[in-house]
Amino acid sequence: MTANITWVENIMPLSDQGQNLNRYILIPRTVIFLRRGGSFLLLKGAPTKRLWAGKYNGLGGHIEAGEDVLTAAQRELLEETGLTADLWLCGTVMVATGENPGVCLYVFSGEEIEGELLSSIEGAAEWVRFEALGGLPVVEDLPILLKRIYQMKRGDDPFSARSYYDDHEKLSVKFSD
Repeated sequence: MTANITWVENIMPLSDQGQNLNRYILIPRTVIFLRRGGSFLLLKGAPTKRLWAGKYNGLGGHIEAGEDVLTAAQRELLEETGLTADLWLCGTVMVATGENPGVCLYVFSGEEIEGELLSSIEGAAEWVRFEALGGLPVVEDLPILLKRIYQMKRGDDPFSARSYYDDHEKLSVKFSD
């Protein structure tokens, strides 16, 4: 016997959402770290990229208007690598840019990878052993995030973190646990 459940929602109108451009505003982005054993699929930025040219980073990008975060991550993964995977949310990182807007980074990992690995205008994706990160040119917060993800398994609670530059312009990532 199946039960029919009716949800009654008290939806707040757009006019009551409290939008105020003087508040902190965020740009939503995804970053994806596919796993295969002790290796992660990383993107070596194309030499023509404005940011992180020649540096290793996760895959991903902006969340488009009307997209949910998982759909955006799946789209970015396919666009940048030609691959699909069973993705799971590892955590979120609030990135303080020193200005408005900041960035809200949704961090995903994934397994059960399908497709043929391709390069894109963003760069070339490469499988990199976790232990080899120290010898590569990487985006500053990559080793910090990957260390956390390397210790996680599917089903673990997602982490929450913030990323910011200190008084000496050194990047810090603080996890809330």
